[in-house]
Amino acid sequence: MLEFELSAGQQQLREGIRSIGKSVIRPMSLGWDKNKEIPEDFLRNFYSMSKSLQGAENPMADYNEGPKEKSNKPRSTNRTAAVGAEELAWADASIMLSLPGPGLGGPPVRASGTPEQKERFFSIFRDMSDQLRWGAYGLTEPGAGSDVKAIRTTCRKDGDDYILNGRKCYITNGGRAAWVVIFATVDASQGRAGQRAFVVEQGTPGFFVGKIEDKLGLRANETAELVLEDCRVPAANLLGGEEKYQSKEGFMTAMKTFDNTRPLVAAMACGIGKAAYEYARDFVKDNYMLGRPIPRYAALAERLARISRRLEAARILVWKAVWMADHGKPNAKEASMAKALAGQAAISACIDAIEICGAHGTLSEDHALLEKWFRDIKVYDIFEGTGQIQRIVISKRLMTNLRGF
Repeated sequence: MLEFELSAGQQQLREGIRSIGKSVIRPMSLGWDKNKEIPEDFLRNFYSMSKSLQGAENPMADYNEGPKEKSNKPRSTNRTAAVGAEELAWADASIMLSLPGPGLGGPPVRASGTPEQKERFFSIFRDMSDQLRWGAYGLTEPGAGSDVKAIRTTCRKDGDDYILNGRKCYITNGGRAAWVVIFATVDASQGRAGQRAFVVEQGTPGFFVGKIEDKLGLRANETAELVLEDCRVPAANLLGGEEKYQSKEGFMTAMKTFDNTRPLVAAMACGIGKAAYEYARDFVKDNYMLGRPIPRYAALAERLARISRRLEAARILVWKAVWMADHGKPNAKEASMAKALAGQAAISACIDAIEICGAHGTLSEDHALLEKWFRDIKVYDIFEGTGQIQRIVISKRLMTNLRGF
């Protein structure tokens, strides 16, 4: 049965991140956004601090420690990660995406890698006391994003290697990643069946970092273009090995990744939406006496209530999706539902907050965070599959048994 109560460890994690977010992260947030980076010294200190927040229930520790022995007891990894993601995004979404570790590259390696691959690629994150390291996920291309089967990066076997050619774009932490999971196709005409997933390591000949994007929002997080020109990748870096790809394993690897990451993206959207809602709520409390029988005040109260309802509904969908993932249940529909609702609910929350605060919402230096959240939130209805794609996924899952779907 779906649990709505957080464990003691998850509650401690949430309170710890909220405290650090309010006292340490928020005061630096606007400076990071202006300078378009989070200093590595801060990331190193925050990483060290995060490891002590809540030991075994620290989501960052779980992803950084590599594979663990299987247990019959349901995990809480995804639920804990969602709790942490929401609180970090409440403080500053850029830092959530900039944390050292495997990042979005972790789920496909964990889901499809061989035991040897998991050990090799996760082990570099176990001790980052001397050097921070990142992983990344390279799926999106100039002509293929939400439509995964449209990727055109090619791979061909050459002896004990594969030769990759193509271009990836909008890759989170792509420029500094120690390795990137790259999706390519042996034959685009085969569609999903032709796709393969590789771990391409930094320094591999023919693997280059292109431009670093100058973005509307999340400006402190690095987003890079990656170029592969006759890039020679060992066959040992093909995720899961050759036998995995007798069917549509490459495409399924991408989809499994989305089922794990879409709820976390939705949780982050909830965090940004919650920040905007709390800001508007406190502004109204400080400037209006809502108890007075004035129609405009009643409208403000109803608007705040609507924001809160939608964000709470999105959070419950997130928790359902991660609960299913932790219990080994297929959650593609629920993951898409969570992301589709959370992105729109948070965008509406930011727009409503600006309108509630009026000129103060954008013109006053004291309210610059609200303007930043408005810029940051837009991408949460785009990356990890656009809102339109989520609605297609949901409808197909709902209509599975009907002809034509």
